[in-house]
Amino acid sequence: MNKKAYLVGGGIGSMAAAAFMIRDGKMRGSDITILEAAAVPGGSLDGCGNPEQGYSMRGGRMLTFDNYECTWDLFKSIPSLTAKNKSVLDETIEFNELYRSASKARLVDRWRGNVPVTSMGFSMQDRAELLKLSNADEDLLGSSNITDWLSPPFFETAFWYMWSTTFAFQPWHSAVEFKRYLHRFMLEFTRIETLGGVKRTIFNQYDSLVRPLHDWLAAEGVFFVMDCTVTDFGHEIVDDMFVVTAIRCRRQGMEEVIEVRQGDLVFFQNGSMTDASSLGSMTTAPASLSKIDSGGWKLWEKLALGRPEFGNPAVFNSCIAQSSWESFTVTLKNPAFFRQMKDFSGNQAGTGGLVTFKDSSWLLSVVLPHQPHFPGQPEDVQVFWGYALFPDRVGNFVAKPMADCNGEEILRELCGHLRFDLGSVAQAICIPCRMPYITSMFMPRTRGDRPLPVPRNSKNLAFISQFVEIADDVVFTVEYSVRAAQMAVYQLLCIDRQVPAVTPHDKSPLVLLETLIKSLR
Repeated sequence: MNKKAYLVGGGIGSMAAAAFMIRDGKMRGSDITILEAAAVPGGSLDGCGNPEQGYSMRGGRMLTFDNYECTWDLFKSIPSLTAKNKSVLDETIEFNELYRSASKARLVDRWRGNVPVTSMGFSMQDRAELLKLSNADEDLLGSSNITDWLSPPFFETAFWYMWSTTFAFQPWHSAVEFKRYLHRFMLEFTRIETLGGVKRTIFNQYDSLVRPLHDWLAAEGVFFVMDCTVTDFGHEIVDDMFVVTAIRCRRQGMEEVIEVRQGDLVFFQNGSMTDASSLGSMTTAPASLSKIDSGGWKLWEKLALGRPEFGNPAVFNSCIAQSSWESFTVTLKNPAFFRQMKDFSGNQAGTGGLVTFKDSSWLLSVVLPHQPHFPGQPEDVQVFWGYALFPDRVGNFVAKPMADCNGEEILRELCGHLRFDLGSVAQAICIPCRMPYITSMFMPRTRGDRPLPVPRNSKNLAFISQFVEIADDVVFTVEYSVRAAQMAVYQLLCIDRQVPAVTPHDKSPLVLLETLIKSLR
């Protein structure tokens, strides 16, 4: 009897796991089922809309060719939807050869002046404290915050403004995660002011990564069951091992039970950084939601109760004030804004990076991607994205917190910082998005708060998400989800192939030398 696999959650982790099972585990696609509560796959990698109602995407993950070993190992096997006889990796490489990142306006001050980043702004105390943190053992760092290791002046340096907005760190986040980022992206430290290592997909990541992967999986026979909420796992303990025996779910208002036979496998995307997200409009602010409204964390909480080996979700989802921020997507039908941004920043759309307004009380950033950003997007329509790390603070030009602002007010705040006339965004559609758990994976934690991809006492259940424990890698990346999926699949299927190793840029003498020189400027 063929082994079957059930994947709970339809995000990039589950889709990657299905692909690895087919490609490397030689499973039939028809023996793999993905169960997703939403109407479309992709999880946090979303993107949708049209010119009339406006386009929307909750965010865009940073990609690099130097660090995303598992991601590109996957997408070298997935055919492009836009280029015949080429993989997604091939088309992405070619696209980035044409449009190279070289930001000329990474930081902007209150006088609308580009801040020349000739120095990271470190004092000798900053350097000493940063070195101490980056060399500290993770057990010593424990559940401490970044602020426990770095003094207040550090958080006013050019480096912090650039690093924190590139990766979405807050001062109260985990010192362990901050340290991991310093090591994993040490190569990016040397070019943080230009974002020269950042790579982009041809379109938004839903259309450039999720759709090709979904189409390939569907062609292989993988079953996608949408609008299906998994509510519980039936299980038993056999020889001290946890064994899933059934999957209980709700579909179209009906309760269903899927039998999990001996030898079958279950993969679970535990937790969600975009759970309880809400959208606003030009006239309304996004609703304030939590896990109580969505139920997105319930299954992991239920599973982990009394089972510490399955992690501790409460560490990550109990303080919205410290894990939330807000993004917005703008659809334009007037080229004036893009023209003015080109003149102001010195970058053609798609060649710059985040433009951060360092004196913004919201800590507002925007990025203008290459156009079109969506397939079928008309030539006379432009789309860009932005976000703010402090949506609870009152704006500089709009006298209310961003969280209470509608799209028109967000555009007014943005144009105020840019000193642009509001005519540049005439007829624009700005869709704000509130995300209460978007950086929940950065919350301070201790060893054991995240389960291993395959817990030691699990027979057939694996965890694949941003909330599993992978040594040396960093959360809030596509790579983390794909790596977790690859590790779990290879372990449960006993695949005789090595998961691509984390590239040790932090051990390279040249990178270390360049980092030292950069830190001394």
